[in-house]
Amino acid sequence: MILRYPQSKEQTAELLRVVLARMGQHDAAFNPLTYTVWFEYAAGMNAQLNQALDQLVQAHIRLTDADLRDLYQAHIADVDPQAMHRIGTELQQVMATLADAAGSTGSNADQFGVQLGTLAVGLQAINNKLTAPMILQALESTALMRDSAQALESEIKFSQSEIGRLQSELTRVRDESRIDALTQVLNRKGFDEKLASMLARPAPEGRLHGLIMFDIDYFKKVNDTHGHVMGDRVLQALGEVLKSCIPPHSSASVARYGGEEFAMLVPATTPDECHKLAELVRTRTKALKVRDRRTQAVVLTVTISGGMALHQAGEDAHSLTVRADAALYRSKQVGRDHITCV
Repeated sequence: MILRYPQSKEQTAELLRVVLARMGQHDAAFNPLTYTVWFEYAAGMNAQLNQALDQLVQAHIRLTDADLRDLYQAHIADVDPQAMHRIGTELQQVMATLADAAGSTGSNADQFGVQLGTLAVGLQAINNKLTAPMILQALESTALMRDSAQALESEIKFSQSEIGRLQSELTRVRDESRIDALTQVLNRKGFDEKLASMLARPAPEGRLHGLIMFDIDYFKKVNDTHGHVMGDRVLQALGEVLKSCIPPHSSASVARYGGEEFAMLVPATTPDECHKLAELVRTRTKALKVRDRRTQAVVLTVTISGGMALHQAGEDAHSLTVRADAALYRSKQVGRDHITCV
């Protein structure tokens, strides 16, 4: 994978002070988006961004969240989140090193100050008039060095905290980009990544990776008869059913594949276990009753059809998905409310 940010750790360290200083001069919050804009600006890697930012800065404008968001959308937008995370991690490492160095400098200054104090007592006994001014000046310089080191250490620790917060925010944003907002299960992007990750790990001997595709039967009729708001409630309810069927401590995951179609990824399973899981989803969905929130009267019930496929040696993600989807289609053909295994 080619990362958007090719800077080395040393180059990142050089950019750090510039980025933090720039961010501190404006009103925009310290968040991943703001950091990304200023990082690309400081790195001089985005000519259009630099031109747009320079125009705003030359106008003596203190940039707001909206300004930075507009710049991000116009000139960055497609930034690789993995690259952002890598930069954040390297910044943390650089800041930790600087903090250790500052702490060590402050400690050395304290020790030097103690040594000077001891030396002063001894020299004063020899020639107080000659040595006192020099010792006093050395002690003052040492105190200034200690205070400067402590201030630097404090500033670095604050910056470390901010970078940690930025990384946490970035992780949250990255995770949210993989979740379907309506059903709170993985979206298509999250599904594709999870499927690729599952197939990249060989299953233990005697087990196979499984994929189950589900589709709500006659979902168009639900929308046409009861409206899209009720249709959304059905989708949300099915998402909850799917999640409730995953056994404790299982690494299985659920995704909304698209529209009214859902998927369940079942790593390292057996044909029997995978089929039982698919049947559990089917029966729990059939028992689901969608009620009117005001009267609690049952408004409708739904059924689902499913198709199950187990990964074959040398098979890629696309082929596995096609087979599971074909099995789902066969379930529709035989009358729906059915699970077909291939």
